[in-house]
Amino acid sequence: MKRKGNVMSQKTTTAQGMNRAKLYQLVLFPMNNGATNVYYILTLNFIAYYANGVLGLLLMFATTMVTVMRLFDAVTDPIIGALIDRTSTKFGKFRPFMVFGNVIMIVSSICLYFGTRLISGEMSWLRYVCFVLFYALYVIGYTFQTACTRSGQTCLTNDPKQRPLFTIFNTVASLIGMGLVQFLAPILSKRLGGYNSAEFFNVMIPLAIVVSALLTLLAVVGIWEKDRPEYFGVSKTQEKVEVKEYLAILKANKELQRLMIAGAGCKLAFSIATNMTVLCMLYGAMMENYDGLYLPMMIVGYVFSVPFFLLTVRTSQKHGQKASLVRYTAIALVMYIGVLVLLVLWKQGNPAWNLSLGPVNLYTVLFVIFFGVGYGAYYSTADMPIPMVADCSDYETFRSGRYIPGIMGTLFSLVDKLVSSLGSTVVGAAVAMIGIHTLPDGNTPYSDGMHGVVIVLFCIVPMIAWIMTLIAMKGYSLTGSRMKEIQAVNAVRKDAINRGMSLEDAMQTWKEMDQVPEKFRQS
Repeated sequence: MKRKGNVMSQKTTTAQGMNRAKLYQLVLFPMNNGATNVYYILTLNFIAYYANGVLGLLLMFATTMVTVMRLFDAVTDPIIGALIDRTSTKFGKFRPFMVFGNVIMIVSSICLYFGTRLISGEMSWLRYVCFVLFYALYVIGYTFQTACTRSGQTCLTNDPKQRPLFTIFNTVASLIGMGLVQFLAPILSKRLGGYNSAEFFNVMIPLAIVVSALLTLLAVVGIWEKDRPEYFGVSKTQEKVEVKEYLAILKANKELQRLMIAGAGCKLAFSIATNMTVLCMLYGAMMENYDGLYLPMMIVGYVFSVPFFLLTVRTSQKHGQKASLVRYTAIALVMYIGVLVLLVLWKQGNPAWNLSLGPVNLYTVLFVIFFGVGYGAYYSTADMPIPMVADCSDYETFRSGRYIPGIMGTLFSLVDKLVSSLGSTVVGAAVAMIGIHTLPDGNTPYSDGMHGVVIVLFCIVPMIAWIMTLIAMKGYSLTGSRMKEIQAVNAVRKDAINRGMSLEDAMQTWKEMDQVPEKFRQS
């Protein structure tokens, strides 16, 4: 009961300097990630359909622009991260970026998905130009808001037993945002003429705008009480770090380097394996039943995720987030070996080797088990690098005395986006290589080469990413016990600074756990 009280404590701070969040704050602030994921999944999966199918832009241009804009997104990250760290207003440090970012995405989405259609087809060059400009504006708004998810959690809580809960609430928020789009898209697509139709976007875009705005409002409420200077690092002095210092910070913080590799690899795998084009080829062209398989398989993955969410929280609280990430990523890797074997054995036109939910065959049973357990294990850890960024940020405060969550979060997302930006281009190039000039949807027939493309994109790419994650985490030192030591040292330093000691003297006085008074140590 005592442990449960520590995790769900309604106290904001303690005499020992521990900063704990209230339960509603842990639940609501992650909605910021849900708000941005509404646009993320919509853009990742469908903007190429819009550009190619509605505006008539070239397929390779449409898919390549997704990569180019993700690269642009990565480039803007360090600039916005520095702005966040330098910002201090009556409205807080993070809330202005969350609200302003969402407003920018609303305006840019209206211009991108509706304004570009007003341009005559005879002025196709102008369509290309406006598409790029409005897309770039959207990216700026997206970066404003999404940077706050990683950086804002540092002031929400520094309790190692609460931070794992951020993962589960963050995933729930993602499901509300991203899952809503994934669930409704195939239903609306069937009724509105497919992903290449203007009618599909006439419904999806307004829906995304409303849902994202509501989730943003909830997130603002969640961080409202904590978006204050007293929860920012060990010193109230506003950090002013130049962008040129980013490389030095990254070079010194080895733990962030390892987390970048793990997070970027998993994001690339997720963006490719769950790409709508890949799923259309698998469930539609190969299995010939997109309408009957896409949603049920998505639900299978979510259902299998539930027990793993509970297991990851328990493991993280007991052994640290590193142990949880490694354990369940390894399970996903092992399970996907079975998925790979099943897809290799698939034979076109042979019912025994096709997925079928009625009547169910042995192939389907095995696929559901391997895919369900593998996806469930992976999906429960997919957002785990986000609270782990907060650990790296606290480690940077411990190492250098700086509270720079904006920079730490955007350094992570910089590499994350650089790598994941390849997703749509890889998929587009793979489709073009087998002679398809329009992105496949649920009605696209099977053609030669699809089998190999699906095996590589749906299985092999994620498996390589998980192997990279396991290798990167091998040297990651921020275990559960180590984070307790770091938080204790940071707490005693902050207490001393509040009583008049300089940051430099506090850094020199307290360096190791055995120097910390008992009252600052966590049980």
